[in-house]
Amino acid sequence: SAAIASVEAFAPSANLSSRLSTSLNVEAEIQFVRGLKEKVVPDIKLTRAVDGSSGVATFKFSNPNVFDASTASQGEITGLFLIDDEGEMSTSDVNANFINGKPQAIDATLVMTSPAEWDRFMRFMEKYGEANGLGFNKA
Repeated sequence: SAAIASVEAFAPSANLSSRLSTSLNVEAEIQFVRGLKEKVVPDIKLTRAVDGSSGVATFKFSNPNVFDASTASQGEITGLFLIDDEGEMSTSDVNANFINGKPQAIDATLVMTSPAEWDRFMRFMEKYGEANGLGFNKA
């Protein structure tokens, strides 16, 4: 396995003015059920191999709206779908966390196996971050 060069994270930005100007043909969004936008913005941690050949994005959603009773009729969680004007990236590595029998959080892992996939993911995150007020913190 490749050595991990750094750990980076996306977190809500203190600068709210960055939220105001986004002009995209298709808004970058995350879905668990096709057609149902997830409104909860996740914590996202990134790791990348020293040589840049691969990377992993780990998403943590606390109380995502996909768990709401009002969205239950829309369908089952079938994966994590990252959708923007370039298309879609997805993973089926999605796990729900339960407390006292009730779903509380979703963890998802997206593995990128090439520099091109990493670059594509970072373009998605730039758009998603602009649309949702996220800032990038390099560790």
